Amino acid sequence: MPLLDRRTLLLGLAAVLLLAATVTFIRGRGGDARPPAPVSVAAATADGAGGVVPPAEEQLVVYVTGAVRRPGVYQLPDGKRIVDAITKAGGVTPKADAVTVNLAALLIDGQQILVPEAYAPGAGAAPTGAGPATVGLVHLNSADVTALDALPGVGPATAQRIVDWRDQNGGFRTVDDLEQVPGIGPAKLDALRDLVAP
Repeated sequence: MPLLDRRTLLLGLAAVLLLAATVTFIRGRGGDARPPAPVSVAAATADGAGGVVPPAEEQLVVYVTGAVRRPGVYQLPDGKRIVDAITKAGGVTPKADAVTVNLAALLIDGQQILVPEAYAPGAGAAPTGAGPATVGLVHLNSADVTALDALPGVGPATAQRIVDWRDQNGGFRTVDDLEQVPGIGPAKLDALRDLVAP
């Protein structure tokens, strides 16, 4: 083999080895390292002192009314229960019929929580001696929207109108008062008469 060809071959091989060594050196020093993952602005925000604070909890807005000490609109963190909203409203009054409220239910944004009184104001004392005839009846002065919605022919909108009428008029004195609720006519009243009580 001529001397020139051998020299060219050795120079080419040295160049390849030098290139391979250079690439290995650069990779070893972090040339292939990936940049750090960016911090999501939605997940965290700066606290003003150079640190990062966790995002604020989502707030639910609920309206607590009825037999509570401080009725009103309150904000509570997501995941709280009806008992927490009633506590924030100062708790129930001595007249409250809290047994009819599901205190363990999770709060829903925009929810109205009505704590009824044990009997309607101006309707006299709570009925006594009613006996078995009233067992299983839905009481118009204490039932919530869910219980009223379960009645035949009463949907969510009508159930809410019953609650609204009760709040505006101090409660139902007789079952016949139902006919004054928008959407309840004589036929619907007759269908509900044996299923409800004041």
